[in-house]
Amino acid sequence: MIVVTGEALIDLVPRGPGALAALTPALGGGPFNTAVALGRLGSPTAFCSRVSRDAFGEALLERLRETGVDVSSVQRGDEPTTLAVATVDAGGSAAYSFYVEGTADRLFTAPGILPAGTRAVSFGTCSLVLEPGASAYEELMRAASAQGVFTALDPNIRAGLIPDADAYRDRFHRWLPSVSLLKLSEEDADWLGGSPREWTAAGPAAVVVTRGGDGLTAYTRDGRAYSVPGERVEVVDTIGAGDTVNAALLHGLAARDALSAEGVAALGAEGWRDLLGLAARAAAVTCSRAGAEPPYARELEAMGA
Repeated sequence: MIVVTGEALIDLVPRGPGALAALTPALGGGPFNTAVALGRLGSPTAFCSRVSRDAFGEALLERLRETGVDVSSVQRGDEPTTLAVATVDAGGSAAYSFYVEGTADRLFTAPGILPAGTRAVSFGTCSLVLEPGASAYEELMRAASAQGVFTALDPNIRAGLIPDADAYRDRFHRWLPSVSLLKLSEEDADWLGGSPREWTAAGPAAVVVTRGGDGLTAYTRDGRAYSVPGERVEVVDTIGAGDTVNAALLHGLAARDALSAEGVAALGAEGWRDLLGLAARAAAVTCSRAGAEPPYARELEAMGA
């Protein structure tokens, strides 16, 4: 079982050019997208979050159930669902502004125990920024790591939500000893400062950096680096692409029985090329269609994954 923690929200996506283009609600949030992608790939997955009882919250949970994701660890609240207004540029890249005051997901409290059979826990995005929930997710990260559970982190920086950048960077560095796998974009890495080598020395068995259409690179604790190119595809938008990479990495590690520091260390060049290639193909499928619509396992099988 892979447990994904963090926010589920509604993306309001423009369906045309201009500031006053009609906005269409879409189910989203980095952790939510990761859980859906894992479910579609066939990994046993549970979602651990706090979700509103409003109509948006019900729709979010229904999508998770349809995908086979266990929602028994989801907390519920009467507060509204978080909204994220997307702006998509000519190249398909998305930027967001958020409506988060008084919303349900930021009132998450750390559960006493993880679901039975938990092999890995994934963390990231807004949930590690917005208090008081951010401290609860951090508590869960440290507890899972202390229990020997594989932990994955995608900071997925949303700078507009971070009131004190230096304080966040300090927190990020304090998380690293509790992180098994760090995945982040080139843009995130630039914003955070430091380097993959510095980060692996602090804790993670590997750091995976995504470079958009240029592919992905994994940096391992033994000082090696492995890269694959991106898959060429006509990009509709990039919404959910990074979340799909998260899911593909965790799914691929689980399939190789490598959800451990030792398992990651044993992958070798061929194992990393296969794993990163899977993530690149999965992300390309997501980029080829509107919104966060990650691929099903059968689609990747048809591509020769």
